[in-house]
Amino acid sequence: MTSTRLASRLNNRRRNDPGHRWVRVAMAVLASIGAIDTGAITLKRWGLLAPLACPGGAEACDKVLNSPWATVFGQPLSLYGCLAYAAVVLLAVLPLLVRGESRSSLATASRWGLFLVSTGMATFSMQLLGLMAFRIHAVCAFCILSACITVALLVLSLVGGDWEDRGKVIFRGVLTSLAVIVIGIGWITAVDRPATATAPGMPAPVTSVSSPAALALARHLTSSGAAMYTAYWCPHCHEQKELFGRQATAELKVIECAPDGHNNQKALCDSKKLQGFPTWEINGKLESGVKPLAKLAEMSGFKGSGL
Repeated sequence: MTSTRLASRLNNRRRNDPGHRWVRVAMAVLASIGAIDTGAITLKRWGLLAPLACPGGAEACDKVLNSPWATVFGQPLSLYGCLAYAAVVLLAVLPLLVRGESRSSLATASRWGLFLVSTGMATFSMQLLGLMAFRIHAVCAFCILSACITVALLVLSLVGGDWEDRGKVIFRGVLTSLAVIVIGIGWITAVDRPATATAPGMPAPVTSVSSPAALALARHLTSSGAAMYTAYWCPHCHEQKELFGRQATAELKVIECAPDGHNNQKALCDSKKLQGFPTWEINGKLESGVKPLAKLAEMSGFKGSGL
């Protein structure tokens, strides 16, 4: 009986031994890097941070981060990734800060939490990589970094878990992955452009009907030399066009910037050093983002009413 108790104590001590702290510290460090990565993307999407220098090329990052799948419930997808990384940091560090009898139970619960959260994150990251490769046709270096971090977190959670029942680990891990895969596939297939493009490299058709005021504003913008720089794959560009309507959009000077876009003027777009799409050039000044028609009227000096 004594030897059994001793073995149990040694096993519990080994599981909570400070020697395993390096795993938790490593996970906390990696998750912090992931939080900075996704947090920077979120702040950029919120307009609180200057454009990010993407190692793989700003155009590829813009295509990914401005795709229809980059927003969930009106917020950047990166925001939810940042919250997930913050949860990993908390789960990794909290047992190291707690003392007393609750430490053992907290360490056990956090081990499972780290494993399940990192499993879900790694699975979803693989889905996002597939989405970029086969649907968006662009690669974002920030997204690849995040995917690598999630896989590393999963590996560390397995290494540092000191699991007694491996069957339970496999069962729960597979169940978590399947749940994430099903939810992810449903989300990916449900989200798409607001309308179907007519041909490769062509923007989705505008479906709304223009008001007389919107039509007058579009003609004023064009006559005054204003231009809208867009990319055919950009959902925000489509949103801006829908504000004008089909007839008014046809009156606008719309410049295609995507290199694979129909009748693109990439060289001109590059010379303008655009920070995102859509970008308006009005009276020699560049303004990025979707603009209300009233704001465009103010910027261009349009005196009409009804906007």
